[in-house]
Amino acid sequence: MRKTRSLLLLLLLLPGCAAAEAVPSQQPAEGAVVSLPEPRLTGDVSLEQALQERRSVRDYTDEPLSVQDLSQLLWAAQGATADWGGRTAPSAGALYPLEVEVVAVRVSGLDPGAYRYVSGAHHLVPLRPGDITGEVLAASGDQGSVGDAAAVLVISAVYERTTEKYGERGIRYVHMEAGHAAQNVYLQVTALGLGCVVIGAFDEERLSK
Repeated sequence: MRKTRSLLLLLLLLPGCAAAEAVPSQQPAEGAVVSLPEPRLTGDVSLEQALQERRSVRDYTDEPLSVQDLSQLLWAAQGATADWGGRTAPSAGALYPLEVEVVAVRVSGLDPGAYRYVSGAHHLVPLRPGDITGEVLAASGDQGSVGDAAAVLVISAVYERTTEKYGERGIRYVHMEAGHAAQNVYLQVTALGLGCVVIGAFDEERLSK
C-alpha cells in the first residue's frame, strides 16, 4: 500500500466520558495555551473530489505534520463557524457534547504531548507533556498505525450535555455527532493530501486515563 506524504490518526472515544470530564472546561493559566494558525476557508480540492478520494489509510511516512495542517484538521472537526457558537459539525440542540484532544508526536512547531482543543478560541491547552505514544498504542491493542502516526485525535463526549435535554435518545445523537466530526476530518485530510484512519477497537478505561 502506498504511504501518504504525511500522517494523522483519528481515534473515537465514546463509551463513558472520563476523558472529557477529567479536565473540566475552564480558562487556562496565562501563557499555558498554544495559539493555532487561523484555518483556511478555501482550498484547492473540491468537496466532490474529496468525497471521491476519501479512504482509510494505515501506512504512513515518517514526515511530521505541520501545525498549520493540524490547525485545519481541528477546525474541521469542531471549529467555530458562527458568532453564537455554531461549529463545523451539526449538534442536536446546538449542545456540542464532543471534546477533541490531540496526542502530538511529530508536529512541527508543537512539543510532543497531549492537548485539549478549545473550539471558540481555536487554541490548544496542554494536558500532559512528553511522548505518550507507547501508552496510547498499548490502549489501542498495539495497532501499528497508532504507533506510526504523527498525531492522534481523540474524540470524546460528555453525554450529559445532550441527555439532560433529550434523555436516553441523546446518546444516539452524540454518536451521530461523533460520526459527523469524524467524516469532516476524513474529508479535510483528503483535501490536504494526508492520510488517516478511524480506530474503534481500544480499551476505553485505559485510553481515558
